[in-house]
Parts: sequence; C-alpha cells; structure tokens
Amino acid sequence: MHFVQKHLETDPIFYRRLFKIAVPVILQSLITTGVNLVDNIMLGQLTETALSAATQANQFINLFVFAIMGISMGSSVLSSRFWGARDIRSLKKVITIALRFGLLLGLLFTLADVLLPEKIMSLYFSPTETAEISAGVVYLRWSTATFLLMSVSFVLTNIMRSAGLTNVPLIASLSAFGINIGANYIFIFGKLGAPALGVAGAALGTLIARVVETGIIAAFFLRDRTIHYRLRDLLMPCRELVGEFLRISIPVLLSDLMLGLGDNALAIIMGRIGPGFVTANSITMVVQRISTIFITGLSFSGCFLTGQVLGEGSVDAAKRQGNTYLLLGLIIGAAAAGFIQLLSGWVIGAYNITPETREIARELMNGVSIIVVFRAANSILTRGVLRGGGDTQFLLLADMSTMWLLAVPLGAVAGLYFHLNAFWTYLCLYSDQMAKAVWCVFRLRSGKWIKKIKGAA
Repeated sequence: MHFVQKHLETDPIFYRRLFKIAVPVILQSLITTGVNLVDNIMLGQLTETALSAATQANQFINLFVFAIMGISMGSSVLSSRFWGARDIRSLKKVITIALRFGLLLGLLFTLADVLLPEKIMSLYFSPTETAEISAGVVYLRWSTATFLLMSVSFVLTNIMRSAGLTNVPLIASLSAFGINIGANYIFIFGKLGAPALGVAGAALGTLIARVVETGIIAAFFLRDRTIHYRLRDLLMPCRELVGEFLRISIPVLLSDLMLGLGDNALAIIMGRIGPGFVTANSITMVVQRISTIFITGLSFSGCFLTGQVLGEGSVDAAKRQGNTYLLLGLIIGAAAAGFIQLLSGWVIGAYNITPETREIARELMNGVSIIVVFRAANSILTRGVLRGGGDTQFLLLADMSTMWLLAVPLGAVAGLYFHLNAFWTYLCLYSDQMAKAVWCVFRLRSGKWIKKIKGAA
C-alpha cells in the first residue's frame, strides 16, 4: 500500500479532474472516428479506387493536422501552465501567438493545395495508378478551404481544453458529425436532387462540417467570460513571450511535423507496395482510431493536468500522476488489442473489396493488435505527460530518431525489397512505436522531463 501511495496517484480529486478533461475528448474522438468510419464505408461502396484515392489525399491533409497540432499542443503546454498559475495576461498572449502562427501555416498549405495538387498526389501512388491520382486531385481541390478553418478550430480547441472548457469542442464536433454524414450521403451518391459527386462529394461534405465546427468553436470562444479573449486581442503586443513560445512550441511543431512526414513516407511506401495494401490499411485505420479513443482522451488530459499541476508548483504530484497515466495506458492498450481482434472480421466484411485485399486487411489487423499496446504507452507519455512537463526537445529527438532511423527504412526494406507478407511489413512500418515506448518509460522514471517555464514580464 505504501508503494502505491508513493508512486501512484490516489487522490480522488485527480481522477475527477482527469475525467472532466478526458471524457469530452473521448466523446469528441468517438464522433470524429464515427464520421471517418461512415466516410470510408460510403466510399467503399463505390470502388477501391475512390477509397484509396481519398485515403491518400487525406494523408496530405493529415500532414497539416500534425503540423497544426504541433502549434496548438505546444501552445497548450504554456496555456495550461499559465492557467494553473492563473496568469491570464500571459495566457491571452499565448493564444494570440498561436493563432498567428496557425493561420500562417494554414495559408502555406492552402497555396500548396491550389498550385500543386497533381504533384502532391503523384507522391502517394505509382505513376501507373493514374485513376487513383486523378481522383485524389479532385478530393484535394474540394478540400482547399479546410486548412484555414482547421488552423482556427485546432488552436482554440486545445486552448479551451487546457483551461478546462471541454464542452464547447464536444458540442461543435457533435453538430459537425450529423452534418458531415448527411452531406456526404447527399453529395457522394446524389440524393435529394443533388449531383452524384463521388470522391468530390466526400470532400465537400467534410468541408461543410468543418465550416460549422469552426463557426461554433469561434463563436463560443469569443463570447467566453473565463478567459475573456476578443478579436482585438489578435493585435496585442506579445514580443516578450515569443521566445518562450518558440522554445516550447517549435520542438513540438517539428516533432509532430516530422511524425506527419514520417506517416506520409509510410503512406508512400504503402502506395508503392500496391493499391490493395493502401485500401486494406485504410480499413484498419478506422479500427485503430476506435480502439485508441480512450488513449487520446488520456493523452490530452495528461498534458493539460501535468501542466496545471506544475503551474501550481506540485512536482511530486506530477510524478505520481505520470506513473498513473502510464499504468492506465498499458491497461487500455491491452484492452484495445482484444477489441480489435473481436471487431476486425465485422469491419472487413462491411467493404466491397477483392479477396486479395480482404486477406491483406486480416493480416494488418493482427499487426495492429500488437502495435496498439506500444502505441498506447508512448502516446500517453509523448503527447501527454512528458509534453505537459515541457520536455519537448527530448520528444523531438525521440520522434525523429525512431521514425526516420527505424520505421521508414525498415518498412521500405520489408515491403519493397524483401516483399514480406502484410503482417511483418506492418510491424516494420510501425517499429518506432515499440522502440519509443520503451525509451519514454525510462525518461519518465528519470524525472528529467519536468522543465521550468517563464511567464510574461
């Protein structure tokens, strides 16, 4: 009992705070995953070409998601710390800096989407897969406006979560959920008098949902009396906090961006293996998201609560909470592995795919069941506890080295040179998850992940 009290958090207040942050995030992730599942099934009823094209086009969009998450999560490390210290002046300046950087990033991706859609999609398929490339270009063109919308919604969502305002993003996602499914059904298949747009319809439905989601989040945020942030605050001087913002956020941005580039490199490798592998992987991705929903919620709460507790000056409590989060992650990861095995047959059977693709999907599901345990552990630490402690430079090193020195070369050799079966290729493609999990556990035990953060003068 003494060991438990010394190394794990037993205070009921901690668990109430955890659930207050984690549950809305879990519900929001569940909604997002539900949308992705319905999108995939709808596109899967058309052709494998439509599904694989949309999947690969979304890899480029997900690269932006990784980048904007880097900015928004980097800012939330600071905002949760300032919220814990009740330093509202510094908090407002962090919001302003994050929005400026986020909108600039969104503009860069928008320009790339407008000017280079064919070159972007050519990265994800072999030159002979012209139908997939063309369909992917259509998807990207209809998705152009999403980058600036996500710039605002992601930054504001994570700021609100760091301050305990978790219900608004949940309401926004719930509203977008129904609109996305309805719009996709109408525009993909041409219902209620609308034209049947296929892949373009899927992108249009998602765009409409993003407009609604961003509008709700921005409207609530600008009317909130807790932080009391207003549009005029976008012009406030923030020079004294820019250096601290960059010190914390740039490693997070680079880390998430390099992970995004790594995921895109893995997607390119899969595209070179063949469209069947791409389609099978897109099917497994939905199950992965469902199985890791609880991990997502725990990771977010781990980052925000760690920052808040350290802002309050409770270092020992932060260490106990870190150990507790890791234990919870391992338990949920093991449960997720069993969940995937139970659900995989039903999910694969819902798609109109060839027998060869079906067999690849079965092998990938088995690989996912192993990787998810390690993914759970390192997600809790890299996106949660260690990030909340301000240990962003170590996380940049861990993310870059394991992805680019291990996963990408091993995956390329396994899939393109030795042509291993789908199961072993998948384990090689995501070997970074295993290595990083072990490394981050040792980092947690060292206590070196707790860093000091300066406020505004």
